[in-house]
Amino acid sequence: MNAQAQDWDDLRLFLAVARAGSLSGAARSLGVTHSTVFRRIGAFEARLRVRLFDRLPGGYALTQAGKEMRDSVIRIEEEITALGLKVTGQDQRPTGTIRITTTDLLAVGVLPRHVAAFRAEWPEIEIEVVVADTVLDLTRREADVALRLGNPGQETLVGRRVGRLAFAVYGAAGLHARGADDPADGDWIGYGSAHGPLSRRLARWWPDARQVYRTNSIIAAHAGAKAGIGLAALPCVIADCDPSLIRAAALPEDFMLDLWLLIHEDLRQTARIRLFLDFMATALAADADLLEGRCPCKTRPAQA
Repeated sequence: MNAQAQDWDDLRLFLAVARAGSLSGAARSLGVTHSTVFRRIGAFEARLRVRLFDRLPGGYALTQAGKEMRDSVIRIEEEITALGLKVTGQDQRPTGTIRITTTDLLAVGVLPRHVAAFRAEWPEIEIEVVVADTVLDLTRREADVALRLGNPGQETLVGRRVGRLAFAVYGAAGLHARGADDPADGDWIGYGSAHGPLSRRLARWWPDARQVYRTNSIIAAHAGAKAGIGLAALPCVIADCDPSLIRAAALPEDFMLDLWLLIHEDLRQTARIRLFLDFMATALAADADLLEGRCPCKTRPAQA
C-alpha cells in the first residue's frame, strides 16, 4: 500500500508539471518547493527509464511518451476522484472537514460570524476556507463547497441561491465634506476589468468618472474608501456596518448579484455538507435586509 501511495503521489506530481508547463507552477499548485518538484520528477523519470519532459528555456514540454502518460494519468485521476466522491457521499457522520472556496469579499464580509455559529452547534466539524477569485474545481475535489456570486452552471454541480447582494456608492466622511456628494464630480476607486457586471454598469452610469485608484479586490476598494482615496461601489453588507463610511449615493438602478452555494452532486448526502448548506441557507435568509442594503442606519447619505 505504501508503494502504491508513493506511485500515485509521483503521478500527481507528473500531472501537475504537465498542466502547469513549469516546475514553479506545479510547486505552487501542490504546495511544495521548486526543488522538491525538480528532484522528484528527475527520480521518477530515472525509475521509469524514460524522458517525460523536454527541458526548454520557456518551461517543461511533454515528450511523446509524456503525452501518452498524461492521458492515462488523467483517466486514473478521474476514476479516483469519482470513487472519492461516492465514498464521501455515503458519510453520514456529522464530523470531519468542509473545504469552502469563496472570494475575499464573502470570506470577510459574510462567512465568519455564520461559521462561528455553525461550529458552536456542530463543534466536531472543522472549516477550511480557500480564498480565490477563480472557482476551484469541485469535480476534482479542490473544494467541497463554493460560496459564489453567480452560478457557473456546471452540469455536475448542485446549486442553491441563498441571497442577493446589493451595492451602493460609499466614501469616507471627509469626502462628503469636501463636496464629493455627486458621484460624477468625485474621485473614484475603480475595479478595472475585474468584477465585470459591476464595472460595466459603473462605466455606463458614470462614463467620465475620475478613477484615481484601481484594484481587482473589493476588500482593497473598501480599505481605500475608508482611507479617503475616493468613492467606491461597495456591497452594503460590508459598508453599511462600517461607521467610518457614509453611503454617498444609491446606484442609478437596483444592482444586485445573486449569492449561490454550490456542491458536487455526489456530496448531497454527506451529513456534514448537508448540515452546512441547510444552516447557511437559513442564516443568509435571516440576513436579507443587510445583504440587500436595507440596514436602517445607512439608508440615507450623511449630512455635511
